[in-house]
Amino acid sequence: MDIHISEAEALVMQVLWQQHPQGADEICSALAEQQWQAATVKTLLNRLLNKGAISAVKDGRRYLYAPLLKREQWLASESKGFLDRMFNGKVAPLVAHFSRQRKLSKSDIAELKRLIEDMEDGK
Repeated sequence: MDIHISEAEALVMQVLWQQHPQGADEICSALAEQQWQAATVKTLLNRLLNKGAISAVKDGRRYLYAPLLKREQWLASESKGFLDRMFNGKVAPLVAHFSRQRKLSKSDIAELKRLIEDMEDGK
């Protein structure tokens, strides 16, 4: 399932990934810091429905929304797209960029070393 979602839609998805199903009012409350109108949230929900990223089930006078797109699928697609656009699909130039910018802490470096060791050990 390769579904492209916008940054605004991703905020709605984050709410649904954390807890579902939820009604539009609950989603609006969870996104209160965005200061969006209820109509904006409902527009985003309709877009996500049309893309097949979420489902809606009628519950009395309202709909309850739940994710169909798994967070892991979205992360994989987004990270691949980012790597492809910015670093020709290669991880090493990404890490090199962060190391040149001094954005890697000692714990980041230790974690990268552990991940590489795990990959070499076939884990």
